[in-house]
Amino acid sequence: MSFKEKVIYQIYPKSFMDTNRDGMGDLQGITQKIPYLEKLGIDMIWLSPIYKSPQKDNGYDVADYTAINPMFGTMADFDRLIETAKAHGIEIMLDMVFNHVSIEHEWFQKALAGEKKYQDYFILRDEPTDWISKFGGNAWAPFGDSGKYYLHLYDVTQADLDWRNPEVREELFDVLHFWMDKGIKGFRFDVINVIGKDEVLKDCPQDDGKPAYTDRPINHEYIQLMNRATFGKDPEIVTVGEMSSTTIENCVLYTNREREELTMTFNFHHLKVDYEDGRKWTQAPFDFEKLKELFHTWGTQMSEEQGWNALFWNNHDQPRAINRFIKGKEHRVVGAKMLASMIHLNRGTPYVYMGEEIGMIDPDFDSMEQYIDIESLNAYQELLDAGIKPQEAFEIVKSKSRDNSRIPVQWTAEQYGGFSEVEPWISVGKSVPEINVEKELKEGSIFSYYQKLIQLRKEYPVIAKGSYEAFVPDNQQIYGYIRRFENHRLLVLNNFFSKETTIEVPKEFLAGKILISNYDDPKIEEQIILKPYQSLAIYC
Repeated sequence: MSFKEKVIYQIYPKSFMDTNRDGMGDLQGITQKIPYLEKLGIDMIWLSPIYKSPQKDNGYDVADYTAINPMFGTMADFDRLIETAKAHGIEIMLDMVFNHVSIEHEWFQKALAGEKKYQDYFILRDEPTDWISKFGGNAWAPFGDSGKYYLHLYDVTQADLDWRNPEVREELFDVLHFWMDKGIKGFRFDVINVIGKDEVLKDCPQDDGKPAYTDRPINHEYIQLMNRATFGKDPEIVTVGEMSSTTIENCVLYTNREREELTMTFNFHHLKVDYEDGRKWTQAPFDFEKLKELFHTWGTQMSEEQGWNALFWNNHDQPRAINRFIKGKEHRVVGAKMLASMIHLNRGTPYVYMGEEIGMIDPDFDSMEQYIDIESLNAYQELLDAGIKPQEAFEIVKSKSRDNSRIPVQWTAEQYGGFSEVEPWISVGKSVPEINVEKELKEGSIFSYYQKLIQLRKEYPVIAKGSYEAFVPDNQQIYGYIRRFENHRLLVLNNFFSKETTIEVPKEFLAGKILISNYDDPKIEEQIILKPYQSLAIYC
């Protein structure tokens, strides 16, 4: 099966399923739920980092790339997961954090101890530049008592690796070979477009220094080297790059198959359309015009230049899309389906984040004491320091916190949502009694809608392989697009608002059939009234 037909499901292991009664999810819990994921119809599971880590950045601070964190289980548990998943037709994608390592990693500790070989693994300088860390503050920290500084684009405990050193590249390629030998068929590369820094590092006051290390030409060279030395030898392996502050032009280069780089890329521009003046910690209605323009621009250009998008609404770093884009609890079900249709019928590979398939929503916490995410806690304090009143600051954090997506999956209506028999590491959501897998499978319709969307991608080549063109781009309520492949075409209409709107259907689609809709019994007419948050796909 081509990567264009696959649907990938992301699991945040800490919050998926707890089997050993410690309040944290584990590998055995994922294995236990494989039949459920097979029922959904997904093809691959992307696991957020499961490696040995001090957990300063939720596992994205890796202390050992080839060891399982004991909090999740053992390597034997992981081997069993791979085996069970494969038996159910599901492959595993691992998260590769190759821009940096934890300062507890053996390489950094040896460097600190004075070993020149390992000091050359890191970016050390006598004089720091003016770059700002993406987590705030200076991007440089003292390297022990050496008088030098090490670069950390992220947390101070995450030291950037020097990809210009061929020994570093070989070490990382060996990591990929280790997991490939275990049968891994997917790799998600964390912030992979910042690995290529300039050889001479200079001050860059523009945008906190990002232009000095983002999407540099050498970045493409490194990824090509990695492709040819490792995963490129196995045509079945799917790769996706997380791209920080990237451009369409670069994502075309990263994903055009002839260039031998990556299968697809994530970008996050569409999830910043509810940032006031580009600032995350604000409350503002989402900008539909901006959202629509982003999807049309990326969809059109990636289609014309043979790039490939990874499509998603939710992940471990984002509030739930339903809370962001759907107004009113009464529209949760149709809204969840509309958002799903928009992504799954689009050009690119769809990703489903755990709980999305049952319409999970943000947890609705009551106080800051329930938040664990360090970014959220820091943001709250910064808002207070800026003179914002505590209740207003709390509401802002509540709407944007990463913890919104990190709460346990709601399996049942039981006290802890069926996730664990003991109190979880983070509070469960208030919606557990109404929104849970058990109830959804018995009487809900979101899960079955996802099943149908996933199946349609496999049945209709126009969905997996078709081109992209914008439809009614000036319409102030509808995000619409047309897919074409050989002699088939698909028109997808999505009403992004809670009020009805009328749309004229192109003549070429009047004789078509409705492939899927989130409302019962729609009819194809010259003019169609789209109901609140209605999604409609016409095939001919």
